[in-house]
Amino acid sequence: MVLVTLMWSIAGVVTRHLEAARSFEVTFWRSAFNAMALTLALTWMRGASVWAGLLRAPWAIWVSGLCWSVMFTAFMVAITLTTVANVLITMSVAPFVTALFSRLLLGHRLAMRTWIAIAAAGAGIAWMFASEAGATQPGALAGTLVALCVPLAAATNWTVLQHIAERRRDQELPTDMLPAVLIGALISAAVTLPLGWPLRASAHDVGLLALLGVVQLAIPCLIAVRLTRVLPAPEIALLALLEVVFGVAWAWLGAGERPSAAALSGGAVVLGALLANEAFALPRRQTG
Repeated sequence: MVLVTLMWSIAGVVTRHLEAARSFEVTFWRSAFNAMALTLALTWMRGASVWAGLLRAPWAIWVSGLCWSVMFTAFMVAITLTTVANVLITMSVAPFVTALFSRLLLGHRLAMRTWIAIAAAGAGIAWMFASEAGATQPGALAGTLVALCVPLAAATNWTVLQHIAERRRDQELPTDMLPAVLIGALISAAVTLPLGWPLRASAHDVGLLALLGVVQLAIPCLIAVRLTRVLPAPEIALLALLEVVFGVAWAWLGAGERPSAAALSGGAVVLGALLANEAFALPRRQTG
């Protein structure tokens, strides 16, 4: 899982070394290479039957694919508008957004510690937004707002799947979400191609974006799905926070992108709230 987060974290620093590709074109190339890599991997692993199964997939898989497409697209667009630190810290509120959606849409009760953590994380993000509103960098606030689409889409994805599981406990539900990731990559590539046209990426850019599509997305997705069989969700959630640490460090060391004081302080509040919430919850999960 540490290796997975390390691969996920390279997106920001690699993007900073692009020559000509920008915004939607960046998203198109990354999603296209991700889709090609997953197509080859799934066909090799399961044969042609994977395509027949995809056509018969329930609507939840397609909704999940749509959520993935929003996550893929919003992440890369946000990276081109604001700093890597702002994007990754904003994305780290996904567990809290998911908990809030579960409460509002599914009626799940939340512990008081989770409400406190949600309030603290919200304060940290609000502090970042307030700082970006007065920033001189064009598009900084817009980039942070676009990045917020990633945890919103991720929370929607989980909430929909959880709702379906609760209504159909007596039936076998698909647990392999890799086809949904492939659907998301295909949708993202199809939507962003016309928005990024005409394509201006150099051969250098295409090589870097192929690296992102394969190494930063396809391979870690394959590994992460396998890890869900051996690691409990709380541990995966905690280890996934390493992406924020790695990503900010890569951008700082590899592209000279030093995070702002607001990003560091707001991020510390968000990550601290999440760590505290999970730390208090883990003993109960282990004894439950």
